[in-house]
Amino acid sequence: MSPEVTPFFDEATNTVSYVVKDPAGRSCAIIDSVLDFDYASGHTDTRSADAVIDFVTREGLEVEWIIETHVHADHLSAAPYLQEKLGGKTGIGKNITIVQDTFGKVFNAGTEFQRDGSQFDALFEEGDSFHIGQMRGDVLHTPGHTPACMTYVIGDAAFVGDTIFMPDFGTARCDFPGGSAEQMYDSVQKILSLPDETRIFVCHDYKAPGRDEYAWESTVGEQKAQNVHVGAGKTKDDFVRMRTERDATLGMPKLIIPSLQVNMRAGDMPPAEDNGVTYLKVPVNRL
Repeated sequence: MSPEVTPFFDEATNTVSYVVKDPAGRSCAIIDSVLDFDYASGHTDTRSADAVIDFVTREGLEVEWIIETHVHADHLSAAPYLQEKLGGKTGIGKNITIVQDTFGKVFNAGTEFQRDGSQFDALFEEGDSFHIGQMRGDVLHTPGHTPACMTYVIGDAAFVGDTIFMPDFGTARCDFPGGSAEQMYDSVQKILSLPDETRIFVCHDYKAPGRDEYAWESTVGEQKAQNVHVGAGKTKDDFVRMRTERDATLGMPKLIIPSLQVNMRAGDMPPAEDNGVTYLKVPVNRL
């Protein structure tokens, strides 16, 4: 079965969100939503999420799931806002608890911050499944970028988060806490073991050199043949060497500090302080 997939591209963060619809009904899921955030002013905006809401409302869809492929470090999740407006259950990988423990300490979140994943309605692990109407989604644990990275295979479509990008751009970095180039290679091989015709939907695109248009859909067959980091039979040793050397040259994502504090809470802001104002912390020399 082939789900109907509608992408929403946010150029400010190079993020692609998806509405995934059961072709036999009106049920849908939203994957990797975006809450707009201006770091300089500290202001949030819901225009990206509102575009999704407008589409869902206009098409008469029923949201069953609002899903994250991982704890994003480059944009804030709009999951709570979408859930308030559209309903549905939130979900993420079970290893969110590892990420919460790591960054709860980095941001000194205190004992009131629960590190058990309870902010989400569902914690997925390898082999789990869920349903969007009559369509089943299967869960693959694909760590490497982060410990909690998941791939959701829904019919003939796989939503891979940051594990792989378009074939001409390669794979995601592995140098965040809990990341692993070795695990990333194994995770990519798991994805590439799906049928060649499986559609691959990525979470980000940055227009590789020589390409003028943003893109976010490929196939397993194309990735196996053309991915510049892992395709055409590249070995694990070669990949780990390349990924390690490349990651050492990369700066931090510009929204990593607000994104992690919000996304480890399932998209909620930290609790307001005694003056009624919510603050995001900047840990000095910790990241």
